[in-house]
Amino acid sequence: MKYIYIAIAFMFIAVPAVSAASGQYGQYGQYVGGAPEHSIMVDKMVATGQKTKGGELSFVDNLSPSDPRYAPNTQVTFQIKVKNTSDVTLSNVTVRDILPTYVDAVEGPGDFDPNTKTISWTYSELKSGEEKIERVIAQVKPQNQLPADKGLMCMTNKAVVTADNASDEDTSQFCVEKQVVTSEGTAPTATPEAGAPLLAIGALNLLGLAGGIAIRKRV
Repeated sequence: MKYIYIAIAFMFIAVPAVSAASGQYGQYGQYVGGAPEHSIMVDKMVATGQKTKGGELSFVDNLSPSDPRYAPNTQVTFQIKVKNTSDVTLSNVTVRDILPTYVDAVEGPGDFDPNTKTISWTYSELKSGEEKIERVIAQVKPQNQLPADKGLMCMTNKAVVTADNASDEDTSQFCVEKQVVTSEGTAPTATPEAGAPLLAIGALNLLGLAGGIAIRKRV
């Protein structure tokens, strides 16, 4: 009988140790929490036309119709920030910046496909907490290529990022106001500061019809 009591007592002592191990690694040595969670963030912003005290461009999430508007044939600068918000390294990070109909890509990373109005680029990997910031410059089409029945148009630029099992997207709005020609002449349009005009934009579009084209890279 004494041996039976000893055996039963040993079972009560041993079982909690086995349960504790199973709780941490699972029945077959797998971690109960499963695979690490993958998460990524993209933040899309548009330049206001104003500059900071340090001379840098000022960016906001969106420009409303009551904010300064861009004019036809001027350039719009966007900022795209991508950050790995997970606890593991993410690989094959792909970013797509989808431009609205009435603008064309001028400068930025990656390649521009004029058929889908999409700029695409990749990062081989982003470590946990690492972020990348890129700028994309687009040019508003000339006035004669904008809708004749609209004087003010607000457009949305969309950025999408994907990596492993994670994805995110963000948008940024800006507005374009056409110059209105009246009997007294051309009415002025309030616009943010614009960059240099795009050269040979028509030629770029024609070349891009057969596939993706490289856009001018930032220095």
